[in-house]
Amino acid sequence: MNRRGISTGSSFEAAYGYSRAVIEDGWIFVAGTTGFDYATGEIKPDVESQTRQTLKTIEAVLAEAGATLADIVQSRIIIADQSDAERVLTVYGQVIGAAVGDGVRPTSTAIVSRLIDDRMKVEIEVTARQPVGRRAG
Repeated sequence: MNRRGISTGSSFEAAYGYSRAVIEDGWIFVAGTTGFDYATGEIKPDVESQTRQTLKTIEAVLAEAGATLADIVQSRIIIADQSDAERVLTVYGQVIGAAVGDGVRPTSTAIVSRLIDDRMKVEIEVTARQPVGRRAG
């Protein structure tokens, strides 16, 4: 078994005892990620910007793990306010569609639920698979 953790340096990771991602045997499990820009500690107020930032963070984590957005096999999208669902899913579809092109899109589940911080409007969790040539061990 080959297991490695990835951190974005988020204060949430340190305070709440989790890794942003765990890689094990070629699988990449990315924790629920929100629209915080961890470099600045800021979060923009609009849902589209938060969705883009969330996917940008996920993309960076996947890159560190040797994968891309096109390697996502499953996603869970949690939206704090149902009235934002169309905007979140549209941005998600555009970003993932551009990454995948004509390839297979991941499975996805969208859920409406309050999030831990009222500034957060969207949270996305993904599972990806490292391409065969990039798998460790």
